[in-house]
Amino acid sequence: MNNLLWLSDEQMARLRPFFPKSHGKPRVDDRRVLSGIIFISRNGLRWCDAPAG
Repeated sequence: MNNLLWLSDEQMARLRPFFPKSHGKPRVDDRRVLSGIIFISRNGLRWCDAPAG
């Protein structure tokens, strides 16, 4: 599953200040969400075509 993560630790550190804060609800893995968005965008796919995670 790690081969589906598109962002390095350095890139995530630069983006972290832009993520919303959690308000009582546990946050999902931001790297996984962003990697999914990048995958869909780069491959010109629809969300239903994304690999199950």
